[in-house]
Amino acid sequence: MNKDKIKKRILFLQENLHIHNHKYYALAQPEISDFEYDQLLNELIDLENNNPEFKDTNSPTQRVGNDISKEFNQVIHKYPMLSLGNSYSIEEITDFETRIKKTLPDEDIEFVCELKYDGVAISLTYIDGFLQQAITRGDGIQGDDVTNNVKTIKSIPIKLNSNDFPSNFEIRGEILFPHEGFNELNKERESAGEALFANPRNAAAGTLKMQKSSIVAKRPLDCYLYYVLGENLQYKSHYENLLQAKSWGFKVPEHIKVCKSIDEIFEYINYWDKERKNLPFDIDGVVIKVNSFKHQKDLGFTAKSPRWAIAYKFKAEQEKTKLLSIDYQVGRTGAITPVANLEPVQLAGTTVKRASLHNSDQIKLLDIRVNDFVFVEKGGEIIPKIVGVDKSLRTNEIQEVKFISHCPECNTKLIRVEGEAKHYCPNDTGCPPQIKGRIEHFISRKAMNIGAAEATVEALVDSGLIKDSADLYSLTKESVLSLERFAEKSANNLIESIKNSKQIPFSRVLFAIGIRYVGETVAKTIVKELKTIDNIINSSTEQLIEIEEIGERIAQSIVDYFKDAKNIDFINKLKIAGVQLEVEEINNSDFEDKLNAQTFVISGTFEKYSRDELKELISKYGGKNTGSISAKTNFLLAGENIGPSKLEKVKKLNIPIITENDFIKMIEE
Repeated sequence: MNKDKIKKRILFLQENLHIHNHKYYALAQPEISDFEYDQLLNELIDLENNNPEFKDTNSPTQRVGNDISKEFNQVIHKYPMLSLGNSYSIEEITDFETRIKKTLPDEDIEFVCELKYDGVAISLTYIDGFLQQAITRGDGIQGDDVTNNVKTIKSIPIKLNSNDFPSNFEIRGEILFPHEGFNELNKERESAGEALFANPRNAAAGTLKMQKSSIVAKRPLDCYLYYVLGENLQYKSHYENLLQAKSWGFKVPEHIKVCKSIDEIFEYINYWDKERKNLPFDIDGVVIKVNSFKHQKDLGFTAKSPRWAIAYKFKAEQEKTKLLSIDYQVGRTGAITPVANLEPVQLAGTTVKRASLHNSDQIKLLDIRVNDFVFVEKGGEIIPKIVGVDKSLRTNEIQEVKFISHCPECNTKLIRVEGEAKHYCPNDTGCPPQIKGRIEHFISRKAMNIGAAEATVEALVDSGLIKDSADLYSLTKESVLSLERFAEKSANNLIESIKNSKQIPFSRVLFAIGIRYVGETVAKTIVKELKTIDNIINSSTEQLIEIEEIGERIAQSIVDYFKDAKNIDFINKLKIAGVQLEVEEINNSDFEDKLNAQTFVISGTFEKYSRDELKELISKYGGKNTGSISAKTNFLLAGENIGPSKLEKVKKLNIPIITENDFIKMIEE
């Protein structure tokens, strides 16, 4: 077959597979068998692999994914992804409708009721009919670019199948893990000895953030799209644009209803409160939106949410089951958490076998006993919780629970700090879960950002290669290669990641060390004031309390930590390794104040520095960083993909816009 014929065959296969994808996943009306589909897809994969000049980023083969691993880029949302105000009672929905009608007294208001999907919010951008970018909600202003992973989700069209769409628009929705696929995934993980996902939402979120899209492609994620945004939409109402989006090839929810009265809204809510159990995926409420775009514009927004929409949250589901036994888990700080083992019960679409009991006080408060029949609730909890006991079914043989007195992992006598609910194991250097937990915290993204999985930490500790986080810096490629499942490339990557962590700023190192109560913000505050680890070690409780926002509990925890000789040895090992344990002192006050208390807002992505690093530089050179633009803003520090709303606002306020290079000149001159 010559190149011309190969190209024509590739284009033919791509076009037909796009059509069959839409009919199978969006319309549920397949025209060919799975076998026939796979035959066509495999032919296309072979043709593209053997003729790379004809590869297309919008080809159906992109749904297979790839093994390229990379960090996700942060992208500013063109339109902020605001959250909805939540309501938990019919009265609050009535108040919402009353406010709408009071604001627009002379208008006929229509509402659109939709299901509130319990998944991961996603925003998709289409240009000229092709999927250009997929961004997670993130913080609402910016999110992660997960385009490669989203392209593997078969219910999301890579290419639209009509010609009446705008040249550039966004559509938003929710990525879900249907119950059937979720249960199958957990069975596979259980067979492989891997940790189970707690619920479909967590499974969807975890899958979407995986670094290898080839793995994402093997998981049956689904997606419903429910909100179209753009400058040139054909219709003037939310509902009509959704129906049109369906004709373009999107999987638009079928369970949408236009309501013209509060009674119709209540009818919709009451129906789905009962019927949700029969859905193949999780929902946790209903969303009510004003239908007309004009009315939406008139109603506007608060700082956090639109005034024209509200979410009604269903009450958490409850089921009754038998408590079979209680396990005691040890966290990285030594905190003991009792967990109930239950007779399996279906709850909110998943099989629940375990539930958190929180602490000994909670056990006493609810008078929970082994072999009791208990009420289990799953209202936004990652681990379901026990909320009550059916004491009418309790027999005389059922005895009170005696909370353990010694650590279940190392048999050390437990302690309980006055004023706290938790029991603790004080053997922080000899208790295996604490050792592993502290190392996992140390290497986490917000701490030292070392690329190692939980299984890697476990293997390193169990093999005796490391006993604490500082031992990571003594690892060699050869020692890592001695572990199972480590090849040359993965060993090199781990060693390089450990080496790079030596450049992590001191405030993050202090957070990584894992002193109780010293979180990210507290670590930054202390480092800004005391500058070096030695200053912190030598500080008294009284001196620490004098630092703004540092209370007695935090101060005492820091002092107690450095009283322990083992912790001082640990710090000395970090010093020898070359980890950053002080901030650079700048003696020239003119140099320190180069930015002269001017206020900066950062927006976009940058080449030389991350946003966090730019914030640190602004603070270091005497400037201020804020998240929102106001008349007090002196400069907008702008990178690529700057948000249009910020751009419009700075132009309106006549605020200077500077680039990353402009900023570097300001601090270097």
